[in-house]
Amino acid sequence: MKAYLLALTLLVFCFTISAQETFETFKDTRVINTHSVETLRSGKLDIRIGHRFGDMFGTSGGWPSFYGLENATDILIGAEYGVTNDLTIGLNRTKGSGPLKRLVNGILKYKVLAQKEDGSMPFTFTLLGVASASTMPQSDNPEVLNFFESFSHRFIYTGQVLIARKFSDNFSLQVIPSYTHRNVVNFNDDNGLFSLGFATRLQITKVLGLIVDGTFPFSELRTSDNGYYPALGIGLEIDTGGHVFQVNFTNATGIMETDYIPNTQSDWSEGEFRLGFTISRTFNL
Repeated sequence: MKAYLLALTLLVFCFTISAQETFETFKDTRVINTHSVETLRSGKLDIRIGHRFGDMFGTSGGWPSFYGLENATDILIGAEYGVTNDLTIGLNRTKGSGPLKRLVNGILKYKVLAQKEDGSMPFTFTLLGVASASTMPQSDNPEVLNFFESFSHRFIYTGQVLIARKFSDNFSLQVIPSYTHRNVVNFNDDNGLFSLGFATRLQITKVLGLIVDGTFPFSELRTSDNGYYPALGIGLEIDTGGHVFQVNFTNATGIMETDYIPNTQSDWSEGEFRLGFTISRTFNL
Protein backbone atom coordinates (compact mmCIF):
# COMPACT_ATOMS: atom_id res chain seq x y z
CA MET A 1 0.00 0.00 0.00
CA LYS A 2 2.80 2.40 0.91
CA ALA A 3 4.48 1.63 -2.42
CA TYR A 4 1.30 2.56 -4.31
CA LEU A 5 0.96 5.82 -2.35
CA LEU A 6 4.60 6.66 -3.04
CA ALA A 7 4.20 5.96 -6.76
CA LEU A 8 1.03 8.09 -6.88
CA THR A 9 2.78 10.95 -5.08
CA LEU A 10 5.70 10.82 -7.51
CA LEU A 11 3.32 10.76 -10.47
CA VAL A 12 1.43 13.84 -9.25
CA PHE A 13 4.74 15.60 -8.54
CA CYS A 14 6.10 14.86 -12.00
CA PHE A 15 2.87 16.03 -13.65
CA THR A 16 2.95 19.27 -11.66
CA ILE A 17 6.54 19.93 -12.73
CA SER A 18 5.87 19.11 -16.38
CA ALA A 19 2.75 21.31 -16.44
CA GLN A 20 4.37 24.28 -14.74
CA GLU A 21 3.47 27.65 -16.22
CA THR A 22 6.10 29.75 -17.94
CA PHE A 23 7.28 32.49 -15.57
CA GLU A 24 7.21 36.17 -16.62
CA THR A 25 6.68 36.21 -20.36
CA PHE A 26 6.86 39.96 -19.76
CA LYS A 27 8.05 41.75 -16.62
CA ASP A 28 5.04 44.04 -16.42
CA THR A 29 1.35 44.14 -17.29
CA ARG A 30 2.22 46.79 -19.93
CA VAL A 31 4.83 46.98 -22.66
CA ILE A 32 4.84 50.63 -23.85
CA ASN A 33 1.47 51.48 -25.33
CA THR A 34 0.07 47.95 -25.32
CA HIS A 35 -0.89 45.65 -22.49
CA SER A 36 1.08 42.43 -22.09
CA VAL A 37 -0.40 38.99 -21.38
CA GLU A 38 0.63 39.31 -17.72
CA THR A 39 -1.99 39.60 -14.97
CA LEU A 40 -1.42 40.51 -11.33
CA ARG A 41 -1.10 37.76 -8.77
CA SER A 42 -4.00 37.32 -6.35
CA GLY A 43 -4.07 40.02 -3.68
CA LYS A 44 -1.59 42.30 -5.44
CA LEU A 45 -2.38 46.01 -5.80
CA ASP A 46 -0.53 47.90 -8.54
CA ILE A 47 -0.39 51.69 -8.23
CA ARG A 48 0.59 53.10 -11.62
CA ILE A 49 1.60 56.52 -12.92
CA GLY A 50 2.25 57.19 -16.61
CA HIS A 51 3.27 60.32 -18.48
CA ARG A 52 3.62 61.39 -22.13
CA PHE A 53 5.45 64.64 -22.87
CA GLY A 54 5.14 66.75 -26.04
CA ASP A 55 6.91 66.37 -29.40
CA MET A 56 10.68 66.26 -29.04
CA PHE A 57 11.27 67.76 -32.48
CA GLY A 58 9.14 68.95 -35.37
CA THR A 59 7.16 72.20 -35.42
CA SER A 60 5.94 71.75 -31.82
CA GLY A 61 9.22 70.52 -30.35
CA GLY A 62 12.82 71.60 -30.14
CA TRP A 63 14.25 74.22 -27.80
CA PRO A 64 11.10 76.44 -27.49
CA SER A 65 9.28 73.61 -25.64
CA PHE A 66 12.51 72.20 -24.16
CA TYR A 67 12.13 69.24 -26.50
CA GLY A 68 8.61 68.55 -25.35
CA LEU A 69 9.35 68.42 -21.62
CA GLU A 70 7.29 71.55 -20.97
CA ASN A 71 4.19 69.94 -22.46
CA ALA A 72 2.14 66.89 -21.54
CA THR A 73 -0.02 65.13 -24.11
CA ASP A 74 -1.35 62.59 -21.59
CA ILE A 75 -1.09 61.66 -17.91
CA LEU A 76 -2.33 58.51 -16.18
CA ILE A 77 -2.81 57.71 -12.52
CA GLY A 78 -4.68 54.68 -11.27
CA ALA A 79 -4.71 51.28 -9.60
CA GLU A 80 -5.15 47.65 -10.61
CA TYR A 81 -5.90 44.65 -8.40
CA GLY A 82 -5.41 40.92 -8.81
CA VAL A 83 -8.73 39.29 -7.90
CA THR A 84 -7.21 35.90 -8.71
CA ASN A 85 -3.92 34.93 -10.33
CA ASP A 86 -5.66 35.11 -13.71
CA LEU A 87 -8.14 37.98 -13.24
CA THR A 88 -7.14 41.65 -12.93
CA ILE A 89 -9.44 44.64 -12.59
CA GLY A 90 -8.38 48.28 -12.75
CA LEU A 91 -9.53 51.88 -12.69
CA ASN A 92 -7.58 54.95 -13.74
CA ARG A 93 -7.91 58.50 -14.93
CA THR A 94 -6.15 59.93 -17.99
CA LYS A 95 -5.96 63.46 -19.35
CA GLY A 96 -6.69 62.10 -22.84
CA SER A 97 -5.25 63.35 -26.13
CA GLY A 98 -8.03 62.67 -28.64
CA PRO A 99 -11.24 64.61 -29.32
CA LEU A 100 -12.73 63.20 -26.09
CA LYS A 101 -10.61 64.01 -23.05
CA ARG A 102 -10.73 63.66 -19.23
CA LEU A 103 -11.19 59.90 -19.44
CA VAL A 104 -12.13 57.55 -16.62
CA ASN A 105 -11.00 54.07 -17.71
CA GLY A 106 -12.08 50.67 -16.45
CA ILE A 107 -9.98 47.57 -17.17
CA LEU A 108 -10.93 43.89 -17.07
CA LYS A 109 -8.19 41.38 -17.91
CA TYR A 110 -8.37 37.58 -17.80
CA LYS A 111 -5.66 35.05 -18.59
CA VAL A 112 -7.43 32.17 -20.34
CA LEU A 113 -4.45 29.87 -21.00
CA ALA A 114 -0.83 29.99 -19.88
CA GLN A 115 2.24 28.72 -21.72
CA LYS A 116 3.59 25.50 -20.19
CA GLU A 117 7.22 24.63 -19.65
CA ASP A 118 6.73 21.15 -21.10
CA GLY A 119 5.41 22.53 -24.41
CA SER A 120 1.89 21.16 -23.98
CA MET A 121 0.63 24.77 -24.29
CA PRO A 122 3.01 26.83 -26.47
CA PHE A 123 1.32 30.22 -25.99
CA THR A 124 -0.31 32.39 -23.36
CA PHE A 125 -3.78 33.76 -24.19
CA THR A 126 -5.22 36.74 -22.30
CA LEU A 127 -8.43 38.69 -22.93
CA LEU A 128 -8.56 42.43 -22.28
CA GLY A 129 -11.54 44.78 -22.13
CA VAL A 130 -11.21 48.56 -21.71
CA ALA A 131 -14.11 50.98 -21.28
CA SER A 132 -13.46 54.73 -21.23
CA ALA A 133 -15.91 57.48 -20.32
CA SER A 134 -15.23 61.13 -21.11
CA THR A 135 -16.02 63.52 -18.25
CA MET A 136 -15.68 66.63 -20.45
CA PRO A 137 -18.32 69.31 -19.92
CA GLN A 138 -21.14 69.15 -22.43
CA SER A 139 -20.73 71.68 -25.23
CA ASP A 140 -23.51 73.83 -26.66
CA ASN A 141 -22.07 73.32 -30.16
CA PRO A 142 -23.73 70.35 -31.93
CA GLU A 143 -20.81 70.21 -34.39
CA VAL A 144 -18.30 68.91 -31.80
CA LEU A 145 -18.07 65.43 -30.29
CA ASN A 146 -18.55 66.59 -26.71
CA PHE A 147 -22.00 67.93 -27.53
CA PHE A 148 -23.05 64.60 -25.99
CA GLU A 149 -26.58 64.39 -27.32
CA SER A 150 -26.82 61.11 -25.41
CA PHE A 151 -24.98 59.99 -22.25
CA SER A 152 -23.79 56.90 -24.13
CA HIS A 153 -21.84 59.18 -26.49
CA ARG A 154 -19.29 59.64 -23.72
CA PHE A 155 -18.12 56.02 -24.00
CA ILE A 156 -15.39 54.25 -26.00
CA TYR A 157 -14.59 50.53 -25.82
CA THR A 158 -11.67 48.33 -26.82
CA GLY A 159 -11.50 44.53 -26.78
CA GLN A 160 -8.26 42.62 -27.36
CA VAL A 161 -6.89 39.10 -27.55
CA LEU A 162 -3.29 39.01 -26.34
CA ILE A 163 -1.29 36.05 -27.66
CA ALA A 164 2.32 35.68 -26.52
CA ARG A 165 5.16 33.21 -26.35
CA LYS A 166 8.33 33.28 -24.27
CA PHE A 167 10.89 31.77 -26.64
CA SER A 168 13.76 31.94 -24.14
CA ASP A 169 14.75 33.65 -20.91
CA ASN A 170 15.84 36.61 -23.03
CA PHE A 171 13.14 36.94 -25.69
CA SER A 172 9.32 37.18 -25.75
CA LEU A 173 6.93 38.07 -28.57
CA GLN A 174 3.25 39.00 -28.57
CA VAL A 175 0.55 39.72 -31.17
CA ILE A 176 -2.63 41.67 -30.39
CA PRO A 177 -5.76 41.66 -32.58
CA SER A 178 -8.09 44.44 -31.38
CA TYR A 179 -11.46 46.05 -31.96
CA THR A 180 -12.27 49.60 -30.83
CA HIS A 181 -15.79 51.02 -30.81
CA ARG A 182 -16.61 54.71 -30.33
CA ASN A 183 -20.25 55.55 -29.67
CA VAL A 184 -19.93 58.96 -31.32
CA VAL A 185 -17.62 59.97 -34.18
CA ASN A 186 -17.33 62.73 -36.75
CA PHE A 187 -19.64 62.55 -39.77
CA ASN A 188 -17.00 61.08 -42.12
CA ASP A 189 -15.57 58.55 -39.64
CA ASP A 190 -16.41 54.94 -38.66
CA ASN A 191 -17.58 53.89 -35.20
CA GLY A 192 -15.74 50.56 -35.35
CA LEU A 193 -12.02 50.12 -35.92
CA PHE A 194 -10.00 46.89 -36.19
CA SER A 195 -6.26 46.92 -35.53
CA LEU A 196 -3.34 44.52 -35.10
CA GLY A 197 -0.53 45.10 -32.65
CA PHE A 198 2.74 43.45 -31.67
CA ALA A 199 5.07 43.67 -28.68
CA THR A 200 8.45 42.20 -27.87
CA ARG A 201 10.89 42.20 -24.99
CA LEU A 202 14.63 41.50 -25.09
CA GLN A 203 16.39 40.93 -21.76
CA ILE A 204 19.72 42.81 -21.79
CA THR A 205 20.87 42.35 -18.18
CA LYS A 206 19.32 40.89 -15.04
CA VAL A 207 17.34 44.08 -14.38
CA LEU A 208 17.28 45.82 -17.77
CA GLY A 209 15.11 44.97 -20.76
CA LEU A 210 14.56 46.46 -24.22
CA ILE A 211 10.87 46.73 -25.15
CA VAL A 212 9.22 47.54 -28.48
CA ASP A 213 5.58 47.63 -29.55
CA GLY A 214 3.35 48.85 -32.37
CA THR A 215 -0.33 49.04 -33.28
CA PHE A 216 -1.59 49.21 -36.87
CA PRO A 217 -5.23 50.23 -37.50
CA PHE A 218 -7.08 48.60 -40.41
CA SER A 219 -9.05 51.42 -42.00
CA GLU A 220 -9.02 53.38 -45.24
CA LEU A 221 -9.43 56.47 -43.09
CA ARG A 222 -6.43 55.72 -40.84
CA THR A 223 -3.66 56.29 -43.37
CA SER A 224 -0.76 58.73 -43.58
CA ASP A 225 -2.56 60.51 -46.43
CA ASN A 226 -5.28 61.36 -43.92
CA GLY A 227 -2.81 62.31 -41.20
CA TYR A 228 -2.92 59.08 -39.14
CA TYR A 229 -0.01 56.78 -38.28
CA PRO A 230 0.64 53.47 -36.48
CA ALA A 231 1.45 53.89 -32.79
CA LEU A 232 5.08 52.78 -32.42
CA GLY A 233 7.18 52.75 -29.27
CA ILE A 234 10.62 51.73 -28.04
CA GLY A 235 11.90 51.86 -24.49
CA LEU A 236 13.91 50.49 -21.59
CA GLU A 237 12.40 48.65 -18.64
CA ILE A 238 14.14 48.55 -15.25
CA ASP A 239 13.09 46.03 -12.62
CA THR A 240 14.21 47.29 -9.21
CA GLY A 241 12.57 44.45 -7.30
CA GLY A 242 10.05 46.69 -5.55
CA HIS A 243 8.72 48.32 -8.69
CA VAL A 244 9.13 48.47 -12.45
CA PHE A 245 10.31 51.74 -14.01
CA GLN A 246 10.01 52.32 -17.73
CA VAL A 247 11.29 55.11 -19.97
CA ASN A 248 10.21 55.16 -23.60
CA PHE A 249 9.84 57.06 -26.85
CA THR A 250 6.60 56.85 -28.84
CA ASN A 251 4.60 58.81 -31.38
CA ALA A 252 1.37 57.94 -29.55
CA THR A 253 0.03 60.95 -27.67
CA GLY A 254 -2.59 58.98 -25.70
CA ILE A 255 -1.94 56.25 -23.15
CA MET A 256 -5.14 54.16 -23.21
CA GLU A 257 -6.06 51.84 -26.10
CA THR A 258 -9.38 53.67 -26.50
CA ASP A 259 -7.38 56.85 -27.09
CA TYR A 260 -4.19 56.08 -29.01
CA ILE A 261 -5.53 53.42 -31.41
CA PRO A 262 -7.98 55.73 -33.23
CA ASN A 263 -6.19 59.04 -32.63
CA THR A 264 -2.43 58.75 -33.31
CA GLN A 265 -1.60 61.60 -35.69
CA SER A 266 2.12 62.05 -34.97
CA ASP A 267 4.78 61.02 -37.49
CA TRP A 268 8.10 59.59 -36.30
CA SER A 269 9.83 60.75 -39.48
CA GLU A 270 8.88 64.37 -38.74
CA GLY A 271 10.28 64.26 -35.19
CA GLU A 272 6.78 63.99 -33.73
CA PHE A 273 7.64 61.51 -31.02
CA ARG A 274 7.84 62.07 -27.29
CA LEU A 275 9.55 60.95 -24.14
CA GLY A 276 7.39 59.01 -21.74
CA PHE A 277 7.74 57.10 -18.51
CA THR A 278 5.76 54.70 -16.34
CA ILE A 279 6.21 53.93 -12.65
CA SER A 280 4.53 50.85 -11.22
CA ARG A 281 4.58 49.95 -7.51
CA THR A 282 3.01 46.70 -6.32
CA PHE A 283 1.68 46.15 -2.80
CA ASN A 284 0.47 43.03 -0.99
CA LEU A 285 -3.05 43.25 0.39
